[in-house]
Amino acid sequence: MIRFENVTKSYGKNVILRNLNFTINPGEFVVLIGPSGCGKTTTLKTINRLIEPDGGKIFIDEKDITKENPVELRRTIGYVIQQIGLFPNMTVEENIAIVPKLLKYPKEKWQGVVKELLELVGMPYEQNAHKYPSELSGGQQQRIGVLRALAASPPIVLMDEPFGALDPITRDTLQDEVRRIQKKLKKTIVFVTHDMDEALKMADVIVFMDSGKILQMASPEEMLRNPADPLIAEFMGKHMSNANMIFTAADFMKTRVTKVSRTTLTLQSIELMRNREVNSLLVINDDDTYFGSVSIEKLRSQGKPGKEIGDMVSDEAPVVNVKDDARETFDKLMTSPTGYVVVLNDDATVAGLITKTSMTKAMGEALWGEMSS
Repeated sequence: MIRFENVTKSYGKNVILRNLNFTINPGEFVVLIGPSGCGKTTTLKTINRLIEPDGGKIFIDEKDITKENPVELRRTIGYVIQQIGLFPNMTVEENIAIVPKLLKYPKEKWQGVVKELLELVGMPYEQNAHKYPSELSGGQQQRIGVLRALAASPPIVLMDEPFGALDPITRDTLQDEVRRIQKKLKKTIVFVTHDMDEALKMADVIVFMDSGKILQMASPEEMLRNPADPLIAEFMGKHMSNANMIFTAADFMKTRVTKVSRTTLTLQSIELMRNREVNSLLVINDDDTYFGSVSIEKLRSQGKPGKEIGDMVSDEAPVVNVKDDARETFDKLMTSPTGYVVVLNDDATVAGLITKTSMTKAMGEALWGEMSS
């Protein structure tokens, strides 16, 4: 448990934190959000004493951290930042194992930790442990930054806008991975962001700050339903208006989809799936209209080098129009044998794809939450 008691911080006449009093429970994913300069990053950095408060106290499991050795304290708290900060002259394994080595873990123990963590994010040890940061993509580097913060199994992990520099697709994937890891390992995570979409997707509890004060601390649903301040209502903006909107399939689809011609060859298709990290492709006719989809399982079981994929295409995936009602689309998604729904334009060309991950909990409750009452 983390407890703030009358915490203050100023730089000259500029007051950054104003008598903060709040508690973070063990295992919670807490997101600090608010306008620039509201004090969210300063609040985060007081937890590992990168910033020392001028007044008040911070307790971790009822121990006053101001009486702890700051270096020893930081070795028990994971820390992830946007800039990642991997050491370029160290391998992936060496970067992840920095803190376990400082804590005098024996080699077999820290190597086991590295292997287990790499498996957690789909980066097998044999293929990745001995690479250097320059050999990794931006998303892979940020994964290693997260794993390094988890390597000594800290009960608390601090994350300061860790995905802010990533492209939207990579960011979305890493958000899912971090939330999955947090639930699996039961870590307490304190996460700073300026993005309300990210906060709604990830948080158990959102702490909304302004001018060094907490305006509201609540679950995403409670903050959506009952914002405590006009500034929060403004920040929530489009999310609060969801309940009064009529949504269509177009509002939920991902427009970046992988399309191929029905004359594409088997090996070419498999390689494309590997590069795009997808397990199916949308297949189109010569006039760009939708023909069907093909899965990696079908290609591996029926495909042959030099064979066109047209004969292996399936029509299993549900198809909707961009203007179709979102609730009906959601029902089709829940029963889809492929795990996705294909969205078409009026001229039968592909507009996008709807997956289960593109239907966030907050948006789903805004659409259907009232129906059970």
